[in-house]
Amino acid sequence: MSAPPTPTAHHFWRDASLPFIEARAIVDGRKVRYAKHAHETFSIGVIRSGRTDYINQGKRQGVGPGSVVLMNPGDVHGCNPFADEPWSYRMMYVDHAWLGRLQHGWGFSANQDFRPFAATMSTAPALYDGFNRFFDVLTDAAADPLLRQCASVAFFEQVQSSLDPAARVERDANRKLERAAEYISDNCTAALKLEDICAAADLSPSYLIRAFRKRYGMTPHAYLLNRRVQRARGLLKGGGTIADVALATGFSDQAHFQRTFKQFLAATPGQYRR
Repeated sequence: MSAPPTPTAHHFWRDASLPFIEARAIVDGRKVRYAKHAHETFSIGVIRSGRTDYINQGKRQGVGPGSVVLMNPGDVHGCNPFADEPWSYRMMYVDHAWLGRLQHGWGFSANQDFRPFAATMSTAPALYDGFNRFFDVLTDAAADPLLRQCASVAFFEQVQSSLDPAARVERDANRKLERAAEYISDNCTAALKLEDICAAADLSPSYLIRAFRKRYGMTPHAYLLNRRVQRARGLLKGGGTIADVALATGFSDQAHFQRTFKQFLAATPGQYRR
């Protein structure tokens, strides 16, 4: 771990327990000048003092103390001080694949490796304070690795919820879809009705039909049949007869069971049982 920064130096921090994050502190930004550039990482930083001319994707704005700046991977950007004024800042460079996995775990963007942020800057005090608290933990040589790892997840969840309200909506919707899937799984042997599933998940029928297919790649009805077939596999392996298993897994008759089983497993129940 690097030593604390001196007033005339800039320092980078790296730690083997968090290989997906690199941190940097600049005490006097007049000594560091940037041409426009882009990173492969997701980058986030705060202005601690002074003002900077911040350019991101062609948009130019002046930012000062308390500001949080963000750059998605590939965003062309630059930050330089106004008229050689003193300024200081902190930055973190984050592996976007790691952050993308966190996003998936939070329940959205399963079809994206990383969900880019629309915001390029924030003046939210809570986010600024959260960044600095995490930065202090990250760069504290005495901090336990587990503490750093937990703080990493907590801070970037704060970033996500603060700057991507659409993601919160998507995450909430996905949780409702998960409740629908769980309800179907738990009650797959029953004669379910669409209104039962909608009530369990607190979703409208039209949204459920559309969003469920998008999320799971099949309609709620197909998902129900698949769960019945999966349950039937276990019963057949346990020695159940085809007729008894068909009845136990909610099929109206043995012929329907045979057709559905073959549709999902490309084998008849008899072939599977043998």
